[in-house]
Amino acid sequence: MATLQSIRNRGILLALVVGIALLAFIVGDFLNSGSSFFNQAKQNVADINGEKISIQTYQGLLDQMISVYKIESGRSDFNENENAQIRAQVWENIVNERILNAEAMKMGLTVSKEELKEKLIGKNIHPLIMQRQVFTDPQTGQFSQNELIQFYNSLFGDDVPRESQEQLQEAKSYWLFWENTVRNAILQDKYLALISKAVGSNSIEAKYNYDARKMTGDVNYVVQPYTSISDSLVQVSDAELKAKYEKTKEQYKQEPNRSINYVSFNVEPLEEDFEDAQEWMNKVSEEFRNSNDVIGLVNSESDISYDDRQSYSQQTVPANLKEFAFSNGTGAIYGPVFENNTHTMAKIMQSGIMESDSVNLRHIVIEPGNETKADSLMNVIRGGASFADMARQHSLAQQTAAMGGEVGWITRNMVGKEISDPAFSKGINEIFKVSNPQGIQIFQVIERSPARQKVKLAILERRVTPSNQSYSKFFNEAKQFAAASTDQKKFEDLAKEKGYVVRPVMNLNKNSENIDMIPQSRQVVRWAFENTKGKVSDVIDCDRNTYVVATVTEINEKKYRTFEQVKPQLQAEALKDKKAELITKELTEKLAQNPTLDGLAVAIGTEVKTAPAVNFASFQFGDAGMEPYIIGKASVAPENNITVPLKGSTGVYVIVPLAKEADPIPFDAELEATQLDYRTTQTLPYLLLQKMRDKYKIVDNRSNFY
Repeated sequence: MATLQSIRNRGILLALVVGIALLAFIVGDFLNSGSSFFNQAKQNVADINGEKISIQTYQGLLDQMISVYKIESGRSDFNENENAQIRAQVWENIVNERILNAEAMKMGLTVSKEELKEKLIGKNIHPLIMQRQVFTDPQTGQFSQNELIQFYNSLFGDDVPRESQEQLQEAKSYWLFWENTVRNAILQDKYLALISKAVGSNSIEAKYNYDARKMTGDVNYVVQPYTSISDSLVQVSDAELKAKYEKTKEQYKQEPNRSINYVSFNVEPLEEDFEDAQEWMNKVSEEFRNSNDVIGLVNSESDISYDDRQSYSQQTVPANLKEFAFSNGTGAIYGPVFENNTHTMAKIMQSGIMESDSVNLRHIVIEPGNETKADSLMNVIRGGASFADMARQHSLAQQTAAMGGEVGWITRNMVGKEISDPAFSKGINEIFKVSNPQGIQIFQVIERSPARQKVKLAILERRVTPSNQSYSKFFNEAKQFAAASTDQKKFEDLAKEKGYVVRPVMNLNKNSENIDMIPQSRQVVRWAFENTKGKVSDVIDCDRNTYVVATVTEINEKKYRTFEQVKPQLQAEALKDKKAELITKELTEKLAQNPTLDGLAVAIGTEVKTAPAVNFASFQFGDAGMEPYIIGKASVAPENNITVPLKGSTGVYVIVPLAKEADPIPFDAELEATQLDYRTTQTLPYLLLQKMRDKYKIVDNRSNFY
């Protein structure tokens, strides 16, 4: 089970990889169900085009994903934000997989067992498997098929000790996740290969793309920005804005959401908490200096316990102790020092250690109690016999025996002291024996990483944290505020009177995990969706250190944002239109008197600017930035002729296109089509997912459970 024991400590986080794994599509959480489904499907977390996903299925996939994260990160616990990200990833995987399978079924696309096996453990391993840190050679950092096969074989051994069964199940769950992910990746590739053939470029598009950039030239221009006219000089009526709203209403679609205002009460240590911590340090510091049992003192008093197996290198020692630890000898004492609300002392228990971070071992497992056989094998190996051959012939651990007994690389904290002490003190090729009731193991040290200078430190540390009195004080303050805030107006007035900061949160989705950056504030979101406008909450305990009191300010259940909500945006656009009319009129009059670009620039108090190398395919118009309409006009307007005023995004332009030069590279239809197809390939997966998610009916009931 050595492989299973080592995988926890050889992984990397999935933040990027899992996102690539399924459909290669990662999009925001932009599809959530309407409130009309809020109380439906009590036992279903989702309904995807008629397929109901039970909470048991979702939880099973969530447990699997957590196993994957554990193995790849080498960690066993995750904070609330990380758990929220895992839940969101599982949701995305479920939706994407169901959509992909439904579309593939319509086309008759499948992945055979032979195809999948070839990509998992065959001669053509899928990149998603090759990227797993679990399957890399520790020395080279490169993918190792031996590591992969060893891991795979370990999942199906029949000699797994009972105490390792849980670890085995976790490893199996990890493998099944990637097996399914690779299957979906293969299916995705097939699907995209078919679709891409239907959206490939033709010769007409290729010629259009070439012609768009064929003629390129500089453009001189004068611009009068919209900011040159004060908003107060332009009037826009509500009737005009409402007409504009109706015309552009589709831009303002929304999912049901809530807006809240809240006040947070962050629990901080009181003055007496600092005094108590200082009193503690005064009491234990002298004992720390003179005690014959520093380890016992640290383990009973410090926030950081002492582990005799733990040696600090310059890379792992706490930053505030680095200089002390590596410039002093055994017995030296640091502190006490108070910094960042933390009292710290330290003692060097052992210095001058030169030790490797990890060693590579192999072993032979013998039945319990058979010391005679174990000693005989050790004598044979010391006499020159091949350890690998002896392991293949005699070891009971079949999965490692097949690999010549190779266990792999271990660190001190991966195994017990009875193994780590000799493993890290023996020389290369030396052997040693470890016996316990489960069996006898003969180990050989194959390799070791380069030795580093290390020290053993006993660290006496105590961070000043809020006491029960602190929590009571801040909770009571929050409770009094909540009790007195009987409605939204009193909430706002009392907060102002008390000097509390009222923070708004707009457009909360029912599946939002947090408000702002407050950990474990999901319950505030749930409360907001369960209450009416103007309601004020009781005290909500978010993460033990933050209490929140909130009030619902907006409830938006409609399909579109209301006119009042988007009125400021409409007004800004309408003001720009009105200003464009005024500026166009002014520039037209100025041009009549000053028909040159230089003359116009003088007349309006500005300068002539130049946008270099403009063609129809340009994305920017010089320093002016994104001005698609102006770019289009510049590409077709006659050379060296001044244009009429043109309405742009940031102002009104008058331009003079200069002489254009033709692209000397001749038209190559095949090359142009290839370039267009490449662009399509980059955006096609994302666009397809958007279209498919719009097409399929997706009911999201996660908020009923989380």
